[in-house]
Amino acid sequence: MWVTWALNRVNSLSFFGKNLSTKYLNQYFFIFRIQNYDGMKKWLSLVLLISVTASAQNLPANYQQLVTDETPKVVEWRRYFHEHPELSNREFNTSKMIEAHLKKLGIETRILAKTGVVGVLRGGKPGPVVALRADIDALPVTERNDLAFKSKVTSDYNGQTVGVMHACGHDSHIAMLMGTAEVLSKMKNEIPGTVVFLFQPAEEGPPGDEEGGAPLLIKEGALDNPKVDAVFGLHIEAALDLGKIYYKDQGFMASSDWFTIKVKGKQAHGADPANGIDPIVVSAEIIQNLQTILSRQMDLTIAPVIITVGKIYAGVRSNIIPETATMEGTIRTLDSKMQKEVHQRIRNTVKNVAAVYGATAEVTIDTKTLVTYNDPTLVKQSLASLQKAAGDTNVVMTRWTTGAEDFSFYGTKAPSFFFFLGARDPKISKEQAFSHHTPDFYIDDSRLDVGVKVFCQLVFDYAKTKKN
Repeated sequence: MWVTWALNRVNSLSFFGKNLSTKYLNQYFFIFRIQNYDGMKKWLSLVLLISVTASAQNLPANYQQLVTDETPKVVEWRRYFHEHPELSNREFNTSKMIEAHLKKLGIETRILAKTGVVGVLRGGKPGPVVALRADIDALPVTERNDLAFKSKVTSDYNGQTVGVMHACGHDSHIAMLMGTAEVLSKMKNEIPGTVVFLFQPAEEGPPGDEEGGAPLLIKEGALDNPKVDAVFGLHIEAALDLGKIYYKDQGFMASSDWFTIKVKGKQAHGADPANGIDPIVVSAEIIQNLQTILSRQMDLTIAPVIITVGKIYAGVRSNIIPETATMEGTIRTLDSKMQKEVHQRIRNTVKNVAAVYGATAEVTIDTKTLVTYNDPTLVKQSLASLQKAAGDTNVVMTRWTTGAEDFSFYGTKAPSFFFFLGARDPKISKEQAFSHHTPDFYIDDSRLDVGVKVFCQLVFDYAKTKKN
């Protein structure tokens, strides 16, 4: 009798200040012990166990249908942006289209970081502030794919006329976040908290000496008004299984540091090298010795390190030993302590090798991105959201990657979580998929709905974890 009474009363019960309405309880267990004492029911012992998802605000019942209705538009937008790409800090038309879309949905908008669009959607219920990010720039790559929406755009890049292509999937990122904005705007009254949409320019790096990308967006206050509690982002991946999500906690993507090494020797006739100091020979020795930093000086059981010299130039004639030679390259690390150590070892190696030959050398290192670090607590809290969106078996823990992302800077302002969404054509193998940043880069855009679902799910589910 007492059990029946308790279950019938659960809608109005309140224990320890928590409303236990069945609308919000995911799990509940009542254990009653009833005793007669002096002919009367004297006490009832009640044990209540509530899961961490109690008091959760569930997604509205029509959520799945909203995503289904939105998906064709998401694909259409992706293909439009693919056909009309724009380079970093030059995403003028892309920005205008995004801004118009958000304003149509009644979302507050502002333009930051030159061409970035920040939208703010204030939900109908109290809760945290969650930021969702998409990058919007394309690359100086001439497309070779034979698609109806193939890019034929050309532009100026560092004084050269180049083809322009969304050769990294940012077109799909824009489309998925635009779709997310539309779905969430239709559920505005049910949203617990506020959603900040970050349509970020110049992820691939601003041109020349210009500022841009995530650092500039942060500098101009994109995460401060309103103050963001957590940031989520995803990246489409051409070689990973279609519709699956891949993640890793802690270090996920590498830092990217760009270096320049200028070697100064002594100019001489090509027939008389003894009267000169050949900076090209010195450069060759420096390149070889840089690789011993990896193989002989760093503990690679902690995390991998990559040093790449991608460019070297010197001289004006084949019979003149030049006075100077210049090398440019990148450093990839997945541990912030190792990143600092590698910098110092590079400086020492370059200086000492040059000195052996009587030359001098100058090293400049410019940090482009930090290690993309996924907050372990946030990852743990978010896994159920990923599984709801993609399916339990479609969420895969993966290894770190030596690719880099300026999404890493958001982690300096709030806990952040960045993950991959697979988009490989099922008809080809992983080995057959073309790499990002290449003329043949291609993604299957049939499962972009997963990106929309996961973003929506994260907005609602993160509010549960903050509340509890």
